[in-house]
Amino acid sequence: MYSYSEVLKRIGRNIRIERIKLGYSQEKFAEIVGVHTNYIGKIERGEQNLTIKKLVEILSYINTDIEEIAKRS
Repeated sequence: MYSYSEVLKRIGRNIRIERIKLGYSQEKFAEIVGVHTNYIGKIERGEQNLTIKKLVEILSYINTDIEEIAKRS
């Protein structure tokens, strides 16, 4: 079983990996998603709690689903 903070860090790390694969800086990705750059940074560091709605929205921009982003190590 995983702790809450481990799950947030895993999701954030995997979002970062996918963002980088697509060639987006944090600034550009934040602009695309419609959030502040600091928000993306906090997500990627596992410091920001995400609503399911926001998570699904972010994942749609990186063409990844919830199952993939949560299970990768």
